[in-house]
Amino acid sequence: QVTLVESGGGLVQAGGSLRLSCTASGRTFSTHNMAWFRLAPGTEREFVAVVRWSGGDTYYADLVKGRFTISRDTAKSTMHLEMNDLKRDDTTVYYCAEDLRPMRMGTVASANDYWYWGQGTKITVSS
Repeated sequence: QVTLVESGGGLVQAGGSLRLSCTASGRTFSTHNMAWFRLAPGTEREFVAVVRWSGGDTYYADLVKGRFTISRDTAKSTMHLEMNDLKRDDTTVYYCAEDLRPMRMGTVASANDYWYWGQGTKITVSS
């Protein structure tokens, strides 16, 4: 069983920065891709970024590329999302997720690729 817990959400002014963290329990963190999604209009989960299980590769949605940075600390079973130059459109709930399959290659940007999810953390960007 895996449990994911997000933290770091809150209120920030446009142009500001926030750092989200996701702490995982269980023994699968080191062998599974980890990703951030966010709630999009219509209650869909929109892909934000993924970091490979090995830690070597990352991939970002175009909307956040150049502003957000995903990273993982396997020793601490923790993943982070550094968010800079935040915009009002970034306001929503952010979720961390663990890949359904171990050591999967490829982009892995669909919510259907992920099995375990955190409870979400809310980001509000004010003007």
